[in-house]
Amino acid sequence: MSSATAEEFELHRPRLFGLAYRMLGSAEEAEDTVQDAYLRFSGADRAGIEHPAAWLAKVVTNLCLTRLTSARARRERYVGPWLPEPVVTSDGTLGPLESAEQREAVSMALLVLLERLTPTERAVYVLREAFGYGHREIAGVLDVTEANCRQLYRRAVRRVGEERSRFEPVPERQAELVASFLGAARDGDLAGLEKLLTADVTWSSDGGGKISAARRPVEGREKVARLAVGGAERFAAGLRYTPAEINGEYGLAAWAGDVLAGVVAFEVRDGLIAHLRVVVNPDKLDFVRRQLARP
Repeated sequence: MSSATAEEFELHRPRLFGLAYRMLGSAEEAEDTVQDAYLRFSGADRAGIEHPAAWLAKVVTNLCLTRLTSARARRERYVGPWLPEPVVTSDGTLGPLESAEQREAVSMALLVLLERLTPTERAVYVLREAFGYGHREIAGVLDVTEANCRQLYRRAVRRVGEERSRFEPVPERQAELVASFLGAARDGDLAGLEKLLTADVTWSSDGGGKISAARRPVEGREKVARLAVGGAERFAAGLRYTPAEINGEYGLAAWAGDVLAGVVAFEVRDGLIAHLRVVVNPDKLDFVRRQLARP
């Protein structure tokens, strides 16, 4: 590949990564997919590529569709709750997140909901919602009719919307809320913790069977408060926490010395913590660790 062609591809790389990540929920697989697209671009007849951006979007989308087919079988065998690989979003890795809608599009909550869609429904939803593609453009990417594309989109919106919670932006209040949560957990203050949680709060832990974590989501204010206190006593006593914007939400990175032990994303609703999503599976921490290591 010529240097000019390589430079041209690099202009598209961030957008392609954002597309692949939203499709797959995995930063590692998104990187691999974009690299595969790079190899295809390097070997393609450039005379036949009138619009590189559209050509590359189609290649990446179809590579993701292939990966999603095999990923579905793997995730059915996954030990415990499956959560997306966390990504720091304050550095623009997934594009600008200037509105609540843009933040929600990369939130862990939405990415988990997208797992319910078929691969093709997910592609239509992501291209339409996150990238603003028209139905005619999406039909061209997926090689389906425009009418079929519209039908797929309506179905995806209905299936996602059934359990879609109201997304709140990241105000300064969230930092205080999470700091209070940490302090109460370390102090064993169950009553104080419960005041910070919604009645239907949920704690989801993704250890992938490699790190000790709850095999099922824990629901309810009292149960989550007890889990937080017990976890602080048994596992988190020696950890150091640093704030980070994780998938558009206020989050924390937990460190054991210089080793990233886990990442927590906090979903806040009406000024209270509504969901804690904890990723401790070491296979899912490499990308975010590299992000956090950057100066």
